Amino acid sequence: MSEQLKGKVALVAGATRGAGRGIAVELGAAGATVYVTGRSTRARRSEYDRPETIEDTADLVTEAGGTGIAVPTDHLDPAQVRALVDRIDGEQGRLDVLVNDIWGGETLFDWEAPVWEHDLDKGLRLLRLAVETHAITSHHALPLMLRTPGGLVVEMTDGTADYNRDTYRVSFFYDLAKSSVLRMAFALGHELGPRGATAVALTPGWLRSEMMLDHFKVREDNWRDALTDVPHFAISETPRYVGRAVAALAADPDVARYNGTSLSSGGLAREYGFTDLDGSRPDAWRYLVEVQDAGRPADVTGYR
Repeated sequence: MSEQLKGKVALVAGATRGAGRGIAVELGAAGATVYVTGRSTRARRSEYDRPETIEDTADLVTEAGGTGIAVPTDHLDPAQVRALVDRIDGEQGRLDVLVNDIWGGETLFDWEAPVWEHDLDKGLRLLRLAVETHAITSHHALPLMLRTPGGLVVEMTDGTADYNRDTYRVSFFYDLAKSSVLRMAFALGHELGPRGATAVALTPGWLRSEMMLDHFKVREDNWRDALTDVPHFAISETPRYVGRAVAALAADPDVARYNGTSLSSGGLAREYGFTDLDGSRPDAWRYLVEVQDAGRPADVTGYR
C-alpha cells in the first residue's frame, strides 16, 4: 500500500460500480479517506437494479488501505448534496479531491437514433443525470475544496476532447452529455486555477465494468473469451486503471500543469508509469483512431 494520499480527503460522486468504484479503491490504496456516493445501497437499488452498492465500494476502499465512507446521495437533489458536503466538512474539515463520475444513463440512449426518433423523456433524463448532477455537486463541494490549496476536480467522461470533436458519439443526447462534461472541466479550470485548484477531464478506455462484462457474458478472469465475437475488446482495461490515473494526478504536486485539459487513462499511464492490474498499459484512444476506426484487424501490439 502507498501512503501518498494519507491525510487527504476525496469525494467520488457516482462510486457504486465501474470507473467510480475503481477510482475510489485506488484512492484508498494510496491512503486517502474516500466518501463514496450513489443511489444503489444494500437497502435499496436504483433503477439499474444491479447488485453493486456504495457500501460494497466503501468496504473495498478500506480493504485497499484507505478509509471508505458510504453516503447514499441522489446528486440531482441539491439538498442531499449540500447535506453530503456539510457532513464531509463536519467530519474532516477539508476536501482535496472531487471526482464527478455521476452517470446513470446506460439504459437511456439508443444507438444511432436521431434526435427526432429518440425517446425525448429518456434523452432529457440522460442529460439531467450526466450534466446537471455534476453542476450541482461542484456548486456545493468546491467552496470546501478551496479552503485548502492544491485541490483537484476530475470530471469523468467518455472520449478525449480531440476524439469527441471529430467523432459522432452514439446519439445526439449521448454526444451532448459527454461533450458537456469535457467543457465543464475547461470552464472549471478557468475558475479554479487562479484560486489554487485544478480541474481536468478524464476518460477511461474501453472499460471492463461490471455491466460490460455482463453484457458480453464473461467475468474478469475470462474476459478474453469475448474476443471471439468482439475482437477489438482486446484493448479493454479494468476500472482500476483509470483509478490509478486519478491517484497519480492527486499525488502530483505539479498537477496544475494539466488544468482545464482533457486526459486519458492510457496517456497518463505513459506519463506516470503505472499499469493496469495485469501489468499491461492499454492506450485505447490511440488504438481506436489508428486501428478500430481505421478498419484494421484487431491487433493490440504496441497499444498495451
